[in-house]
Amino acid sequence: MKIPGKIAIMGGGSWATAIAKIILSQEDSINWYMRRDDRIADFKRLGHNPSYLTSVKFDVKRINFSSNINDVVRESDTLIFVTPSPYLKAHLKKLKVKLKDKFILTAIKGIVPDENLIVSEYFTKIYGVPPENIAVLGGPCHAEEVALERLSYLTVACPDKDKARAMTRRMSSSFVKTSISDDVTGIEYGSVLKNVYAIAAGICSGLKYGDNFQAVLIANAIQEMNRFLNTVHPIDRNVDDSVYLGDLLVTAYSNFSRNRTFGTMIGKGYSVKSAQIEMEMIAEGYFGTKCIKEINKHHHVNMPILDAVYNILYERISPMIEIKLLTDSFR
Repeated sequence: MKIPGKIAIMGGGSWATAIAKIILSQEDSINWYMRRDDRIADFKRLGHNPSYLTSVKFDVKRINFSSNINDVVRESDTLIFVTPSPYLKAHLKKLKVKLKDKFILTAIKGIVPDENLIVSEYFTKIYGVPPENIAVLGGPCHAEEVALERLSYLTVACPDKDKARAMTRRMSSSFVKTSISDDVTGIEYGSVLKNVYAIAAGICSGLKYGDNFQAVLIANAIQEMNRFLNTVHPIDRNVDDSVYLGDLLVTAYSNFSRNRTFGTMIGKGYSVKSAQIEMEMIAEGYFGTKCIKEINKHHHVNMPILDAVYNILYERISPMIEIKLLTDSFR
């Protein structure tokens, strides 16, 4: 297996577009799977993604577009999956080409719904991809800031550190610094949880809680994350590293954070459905909240912030009441 060999971007959203920009700073060409032929046609005509990060210009002669997932997988060595987690199964159902001989980098910060599996486990259990051929991309890195070439930091986690290093060389640029890790499970779960906590931060913002309380909320959130990670995957890790704490901070505080935006709307009185319709973008934390809640039934970790967000989103308990109960549990 050649690592990375020919690289394919699997997805057409903002993060997929940002990653394509990064990869093309190092590679001569890429393959790019997008579901819709009309989006591909517009992309080729305009020279940019017609729906996301429209300011990022591409030399489309360096991109081999296709709406046929089998063609893209067949012609690629490394597959970078950047589809929203709720849609991953639907995309893969069309697949007839085997994945077990490919190297997979997942940039999906979510859990596969119904399966309640992080994406790396899903590829291993359902498609037989060996763990050493799966990597995870994490870190505090908003697509919008990559588009603006603002300095960002990414971590590639893989059990095979040589393969992780090979990928970091393709992910590095003048505006992206990279590092490696072997904590695939911890980084994946952490990236799901930070979306849940960003929703909590948004709800509190919508309820007019101030910066003082937000600081206490996030301090408790990183402790809650640490308890969960040490239970589901107990290894020697430092949750103060940027791939954990940094990703949590930027997702909880940034105006680019769709999970914070979603939470803010809930805090202001929007229903879940109306907030989702108005956003027109996927807030991964909504799905992640339910999945982690189900997973935690087997682990029994004390997770008051997760429970509060779940009660608000799925049990329709008043945000004002639920957050007041949460504040009483903090110190």
